[in-house]
Amino acid sequence: MKTALEHYNARMQRVLDHIEQHLGDDLDLDVLSRVAAFSKFHFHRQFSALFGISPHRYVQLARMKRASYRLAFRETDAVTDIALDAVYENPETFTRVFRERIGQSPSEFRQTPEWESWLATFDPLTKARNKYMTNYSKDDVNIVEFSATAIAVMEHRGDPTKIGDTIQRFIAWRKTAGLPPRVSDTFNIFHTDPLTTSPAEFHMDLCASTDRKIAQNDAGVRSGTIPAGRCAVLRMTGSSDDLEEAATFLYRDWLPASGEETRDFPFFCQRISFFPDVPENAAVTDLFVPLK
Repeated sequence: MKTALEHYNARMQRVLDHIEQHLGDDLDLDVLSRVAAFSKFHFHRQFSALFGISPHRYVQLARMKRASYRLAFRETDAVTDIALDAVYENPETFTRVFRERIGQSPSEFRQTPEWESWLATFDPLTKARNKYMTNYSKDDVNIVEFSATAIAVMEHRGDPTKIGDTIQRFIAWRKTAGLPPRVSDTFNIFHTDPLTTSPAEFHMDLCASTDRKIAQNDAGVRSGTIPAGRCAVLRMTGSSDDLEEAATFLYRDWLPASGEETRDFPFFCQRISFFPDVPENAAVTDLFVPLK
């Protein structure tokens, strides 16, 4: 049976889910308080006290984050369409607000994103969402036989805050190679732990499944393989910006209690569905721990 606190938190989580799924709609206090089934006279204080950010600010940042993702990773999306989707009356207002928030115009961000400024802008949104990170249990983990998978690999080495630049290059290469996500599965392989590794030593691979031979290319993409074998898999639904809570659960809680042993291949994940193609709370990522 749920406690009073759990019921309260579930009502607030319902608000966050509604925001993510209706970013283009009216999201004023009347609407959000009705979703939560709280009095509109108190909802603003309740939301702000719990999440450390006002409902209006949360909505603004969520809309702006989706807009920034479309600018950086969906190059065919027109700025005018992005502005209207973010509920701005015209591109000029969107450009002004975007520059105030991010420090670059939309076109500048699309060409050469300043990711450190971007991370700082959305830190309040990330912290608010982390209030409701999922509590995982051993029942959420399954052991599967992973099939050997041939992949195309682009390495990212160095500061993890710059991973967005590598993602942009990888998306461009995938388009050129005819390997978009709709025809090729997307994986990330984590060779180092960002919590214990200096930024200069961070190493992660961006991968796309393919049986094709990868010809030498200017993007530096090479052939690789994720080997077959037993894996513990945990499905994570929601923002995939930070996988650390889920990874920590697997290594701190599940693995010691499972009696399993890891094998000599890094922790990796498969991106099942992507933000901004789906609402961020509906993005799905499977995390894999290779086992003996």
